Amino acid sequence: MHCIRTAIDSSLFKQWLENMRSETGILAHGDMSLRRVLIQVVYLAVGMLYYITLLSRLRHFPKDVSVSSSLVTPEFALAYVLTIYICLAAFRVITEAVESAEGVDMFGTRIGFLKFKADVLHNETGNKVPGIVFSRGPAVAVLILLDSGDETYVVLTEQVRVPVGRLILELPAGMLDDDKGDVIGTAVREVEEETGIKLKMADMVNLTSFLDPSTGGKVFPSPGGCDEELSLFMYKGHVDKEVIATLHGKETGLRDHGELIKVRVVPYDKLWRITADAKVLSAITLYEMAKRDGLLPFQ
Repeated sequence: MHCIRTAIDSSLFKQWLENMRSETGILAHGDMSLRRVLIQVVYLAVGMLYYITLLSRLRHFPKDVSVSSSLVTPEFALAYVLTIYICLAAFRVITEAVESAEGVDMFGTRIGFLKFKADVLHNETGNKVPGIVFSRGPAVAVLILLDSGDETYVVLTEQVRVPVGRLILELPAGMLDDDKGDVIGTAVREVEEETGIKLKMADMVNLTSFLDPSTGGKVFPSPGGCDEELSLFMYKGHVDKEVIATLHGKETGLRDHGELIKVRVVPYDKLWRITADAKVLSAITLYEMAKRDGLLPFQ
C-alpha cells in the first residue's frame, strides 16, 4: 500500500491527472469519463507466497530427516540457520525485484517512471479507449548551433539506448528532476553534464514557445503510450575550428549514473539525414519554421 500511495502522491501522477482535467484535456467537455486507475504493484504478493511456502517446508525439516537429539550437531544447527537466512534473502530479493519491475521505478528517493492502466470510457458508446500509460513527465532538449568559418555545426550526444538496441545520435536532453518546473535551468544543466559546454540561461531560445497555445507549448514524442512532454530549446554561437575539433569525440556524462556519452559535432545541413532521433527532427522543424516567420531573436 505504501508504493500505491507514493505513486498517487507523485508529481508524475498529479501532472497526468491535471493534463486530463485541463481545458484541452479529454475529461474537460464531458465526452469521456475516468472510471479507475490500476497501478501494478500488487504483485508483491508473489514474493510473500514464495516466502510462506519456503517457511512451511522449513517447519517440517526436522521431522522429514527423523533425527534424534544426539544427532543435532553444530553442523546441523548451522545448516538450519542458513536455510532460514536463505528464505529471508529469497523473500527480500523476489519482492524487491517484482516491486521495482511492476508499476513503479524509483530514482533514489523519487519516482522516475510510473506505469499504470487508466479505464477511460466514451460516455456515448460506453466503449473503453486505449489507456495504458508509461509516465515519465516533462523533459528538455537543446539544439546547439555553432558557427565556425563558413559552416554551421550541431552538437549531439551518442549514447547506448537499450530499448531500441542501438547507439543513437541525439540532442543533449534530460528529465526534470522535480516538480518545480525549472525547465530552462534543467536544459542548461543537461548541456553541461552531457557535453561540457556551459551556456547562459539568457542565451537560450525556447522553440516550443512558438507553438500555438492550444498545444501547451510542448512536443509529445509518443502520445499513444507515454506522457513525456518536451520543451525544445536552441542556442546559437560562434567558435573557432579548434573548439569543434576538441568537442568531437569527447567522453562525457555522469558515469555513476550509467551515462556513457560521446560528443559528436556534425554539419547542420547533414543533420536531418544522419539521425532518427525525434528530438532532433522536431527541433529542426521548429527552428526552420521560426526562422522563416521571423520569430527568432537573431536571423
